[in-house]
Amino acid sequence: MKFVVTGALGHIGSRLIRELPKAFAGSEIVMVDNMMTQRYCSLFNLPNTAKYHFIEADVLNAELEPIIKGADTVFQLAAITDAAGSFKNKQAVENNNFNATVKVAEACSKVNCRLIHLSSTSVYGTQNEVVDEDCGEDELKPQSPYAHTKLKEEKFLQDLGSKGKLKFITCRFGTICGISPGMRFHTAINKFCWQAVMGEPITVWRTALHQKRPYLTLDDAMSAFTFIIKNNLFDGRIYNVLTRNMTVNNILEIIKRRINKIEIKYVDTEIMNQLSYEVLNNRFCGKGFNFAGSIEKCIEDTIKLLRPVGN
Repeated sequence: MKFVVTGALGHIGSRLIRELPKAFAGSEIVMVDNMMTQRYCSLFNLPNTAKYHFIEADVLNAELEPIIKGADTVFQLAAITDAAGSFKNKQAVENNNFNATVKVAEACSKVNCRLIHLSSTSVYGTQNEVVDEDCGEDELKPQSPYAHTKLKEEKFLQDLGSKGKLKFITCRFGTICGISPGMRFHTAINKFCWQAVMGEPITVWRTALHQKRPYLTLDDAMSAFTFIIKNNLFDGRIYNVLTRNMTVNNILEIIKRRINKIEIKYVDTEIMNQLSYEVLNNRFCGKGFNFAGSIEKCIEDTIKLLRPVGN
């Protein structure tokens, strides 16, 4: 089988390109990345159970059809991903993320290739205690330019799919945690682990300590990708993909069990959604998927990875 992974060297992609050969032995994996974040290390020590090709290119400028032609599935991971930071570069986030998804989707439709599109549970801004994919427009209140653009991507794909021009699935991922060669540290759990190990104050948004939010382990993310492909789950629908809903306080308590002394510093943010809600993953579970990842293990693994540096 042939797979194309855009944004292949990032937090999710760098793990995915190593997991695909485990589920699909002998695969051809084409990795596309513009190297904007210079994650060269994501290409180190790739397994010898797949045939890898790396293309240094920006999907906005690349000729994608020849790259995608003959592929079984494309994973569209190319994006500027820092939600909180997206307020400072709103125009760049929208231009890059939306246009990249449009270009990848249109190329997939022309060569008849299936697409896995990543969205985000940050598109929700509900006043209800729980929310799922069937929520009304009034509950889709993205709290950042990043989330707003994800919602715009979803609508574009729904329109393209309704015309019968694209086989795809949209996965609204919870906030990712867990280790990978290209992992990032601007998301909540990873950032908290970094700060705790380094002896820095853990910076918590002033309104967020007891807010519930959805989190997704990389283990569950990888299993979800494999499940989608093996079950041909390209039905054009949106699925919430998350391991567990937790509060920031829940996360800090887990960190405290491994690092006794931590200091919390409350900070302001432009993402000031003071509501607390749970995101349901029943639709995806209803297809037969079992979320088995452990947030606790992700935290433990991340701290263990960093501990020698922070003593």
